[in-house]
Amino acid sequence: MFIKKSQFEKLMKNVDELNFIFTKNNLLDLAEILGNRKELLIRNLLSGIAKGIGIGIGFSILTAILIIILQKIVTLNIPIIGDYIKDIIEIVQENK
Repeated sequence: MFIKKSQFEKLMKNVDELNFIFTKNNLLDLAEILGNRKELLIRNLLSGIAKGIGIGIGFSILTAILIIILQKIVTLNIPIIGDYIKDIIEIVQENK
């Protein structure tokens, strides 16, 4: 029933190490979130909405930059490429 002092110190050292690992990796917070399905659902829903909005904004910015670059290429009057790009820009502007 009684344990030696060296065994107790070793046990306490192991408990402290486990506590540090759990705190460092936020495992306790993760376990709490996984236990609460409503909070998990809300968190995933909000992260999905944020990702969708981010993708939409990023795609819009990249498309705008691409159109600006293509318009600059058209102004350089490169014979073959310029005609194709001019057609693409006209199609995009008609569909706005």
